[in-house]
Amino acid sequence: MKLTYWLFVVSLACCFSERPFSAQDDSQTRIDWHQFRGPQQNGTAPSQNPPMEWSEQKNVLWKSATHGRGWASPVVLDNEIWLSTATEDGKKMYAMCFALDSGKKLHDVLIFENEAVQPDYHDTNSYASPTPVMDDQYVFVHYGAYGTACLERATAKVVWQRRDLPCNHYRGAGSSPILFENMMIVHLDGYDYQYVVALDRATGKTIWKRDRQVDYGTTNGDIFKSYCTPLVINVDGQTQLISPTSKAVLAYDPRSGEELWRAKYNEHSTTARPLFDGQHLFVNTGFGKAQLLCIRTGGKGDVTGTNILWTQRKAIGSKPSQILAGGRLFSVTDDGLLSRIDTHTGEIAWQERLGGNYSASLVATDSHLFAFDHEGKGYVYTLADQPQRVSRNSLDDGCRASPAIVANSLLVRTSTHLYRLGQVSGAQ
Repeated sequence: MKLTYWLFVVSLACCFSERPFSAQDDSQTRIDWHQFRGPQQNGTAPSQNPPMEWSEQKNVLWKSATHGRGWASPVVLDNEIWLSTATEDGKKMYAMCFALDSGKKLHDVLIFENEAVQPDYHDTNSYASPTPVMDDQYVFVHYGAYGTACLERATAKVVWQRRDLPCNHYRGAGSSPILFENMMIVHLDGYDYQYVVALDRATGKTIWKRDRQVDYGTTNGDIFKSYCTPLVINVDGQTQLISPTSKAVLAYDPRSGEELWRAKYNEHSTTARPLFDGQHLFVNTGFGKAQLLCIRTGGKGDVTGTNILWTQRKAIGSKPSQILAGGRLFSVTDDGLLSRIDTHTGEIAWQERLGGNYSASLVATDSHLFAFDHEGKGYVYTLADQPQRVSRNSLDDGCRASPAIVANSLLVRTSTHLYRLGQVSGAQ
């Protein structure tokens, strides 16, 4: 019996590999945007050709209604698109699935019901802001302290759920989960508790949990909370979990939760996902007044005084994630100032005022940059030292969720609908 049991456990664990693809798949052709910021973890989609222009009447392959209120980004594998949503009051939380080819709604499942929700919810947030993450068989949805669940993609049945991870988010949840080897890893940084937890993907059981060891220097709850999604990188053969929070960015061993190094800053409520160019990290410090740090990887302990190469204090947005595309670093502020920042010096090399309000992160192909605002405007720019605007487009409703780029199309979630924007035959 014991041998049979362990063979079952091993076979189940094999379903949860570090890479969510089977061996015969061609990673260059498979349709994939399985996590927040996509498979590259940075918002880029190499070799894709989405449309340069769109409107309600132009280059809309399909448009499907969503319900409730949710800022979770759409995630995609093959022909399935998953996203989270919730009622306005947060009492009911759902997972929805649409067919990529047609926009047909495949699943709309009530995951959690709440008799009460946490106070101090911020009206710019939603009760379904964390983005799901997918692998070949499962989709993992996370609503902060309200609950985390693993669903079978084919049936939308719940495989496991956890509702015992405490955190008073104090303004709402925002951190999205990621997958690493046999684990699902997520931040819970709130007013009362601040920690990182790794759950077994097969069972939902806790593998490790690491409390933040950060000196916040205050009792103000706003200073404790954070919304950032971690990043897994490899530095000289060592795998590191890059984990920004309020007042510091920390690097952990993702297999054990052991802290490797940290760099400190003064800001709080860190939101944007960090970037990695192979040697340097670009870390947004969050609210107060956001700064962008360039940090040399390597080192142990507190590297604040040794590894921060430059700091840019101007024109850095607090909510939208920056992007590295075409060898260039771009940022958009919450109030619509688009900038190109020199990666070597941190100096602002180019700027243009878009206007509007921004929460959605920038996305890009090999040749173009895309920016979406709260009011429904979508901008396309070339990737150049002096970028040129290609188009200014409009949809009926605006974006707070970050878009995805798959199958030569843009998946755009507005406040009311999910769009697939692609080149329609005959459209110019």
